[in-house]
Amino acid sequence: MTKMKAIVKTKPEKGAELLEIPIPNIADDEVLVKVKAVGICGTDIHIYNWDQWAQNRIGPKKLPQVAGHELSGIVEKIGKNVKGVQIGDYISAETHIYFPRDLNAQLGQMHIGEGMEILGVDRDGVFAEYVHIPERVLWHNDKNIPYELAAVQEPLGNACYAVLGEDHDIAGKTMVITGDGPISLLSTAIARACGVTKIFLIGMSDAMMKIAKKLGADYVISIHNTTHEERVKFIRDNTYGAGADIALEIVGNQTSINDAYKAVRKGGRISSFGISPTPTVTLDYDNDIVFKGVQIHGISGRKIFDTWYRVRNLLASGRLDIKPAITDLMLLEDFNKAFDKLTAQDRTSAKIVMFPDKKDLEAALKRR
Repeated sequence: MTKMKAIVKTKPEKGAELLEIPIPNIADDEVLVKVKAVGICGTDIHIYNWDQWAQNRIGPKKLPQVAGHELSGIVEKIGKNVKGVQIGDYISAETHIYFPRDLNAQLGQMHIGEGMEILGVDRDGVFAEYVHIPERVLWHNDKNIPYELAAVQEPLGNACYAVLGEDHDIAGKTMVITGDGPISLLSTAIARACGVTKIFLIGMSDAMMKIAKKLGADYVISIHNTTHEERVKFIRDNTYGAGADIALEIVGNQTSINDAYKAVRKGGRISSFGISPTPTVTLDYDNDIVFKGVQIHGISGRKIFDTWYRVRNLLASGRLDIKPAITDLMLLEDFNKAFDKLTAQDRTSAKIVMFPDKKDLEAALKRR
């Protein structure tokens, strides 16, 4: 067997193609992974739609390119310099292929290092039957974690980092989460599992907010039915007048930023994860930061490999249940339908996981 099916971004326009392409060769420090399941991320939607971000970040010169970066799979072949991985190992992979000699990597901040490559962005991704990945970013999965859950540990790591922040001081505290997309939903589940006692989620989709309730949100607040002042007042009224101890800003737009900074209490912490669509946003610097004494934790990617370790343990223990967030299981070849679901105006799908093999999909459907 020398060919494989893959979802390939072939043209600088909306869409992608399911093609048969050569199975990749591996370098001496890489492994060949037989892909079992893949998750669709917001980045994949940007690339599929070929929006301004994708045009600027990738550009037509890199095409054609296999998309995707969230996976679980089985190691099928190893390079001659690979030491810590064996054929048959059950793995996932960190998306950010860090450069080991970068200063940040040497200081233990590999997730924000310079010179890194990103799967599905800077090199061929995982929406395929096989993918080649450097050993240094592989992560061994617990065999008790099914393919569909192991495939989304990468975005779950984003959520874990946002919830825990840099200090991990969350047990017994209150939290407001802005947005109702996959990271906000997964953050809700992590927060509940890690001991946050009161969780407020501000969203816009009735379907997504229902999922948030299943995942552990105590209160869901619709931006359609409330003003900014009403949202902040509700959170303060239900936190003894102080505001939430922690605010996760997951969206990046001005409304979300206003809600997060006004709803957090004095001396609280804000995790800034959302990426703004505009170069600048407005903040009341004096009253929302300086005089309020808040900590702001910038959340970029995941802690390599701290959050991977925590997420694996939480999933394997059964103490973290993210299944309500995975709304759809589909075949890889049905990717166009999957992207249509995720970009629908009245979205009812949160996280979609796709399977290259029909038998693996059928087994996953039986587990639901």
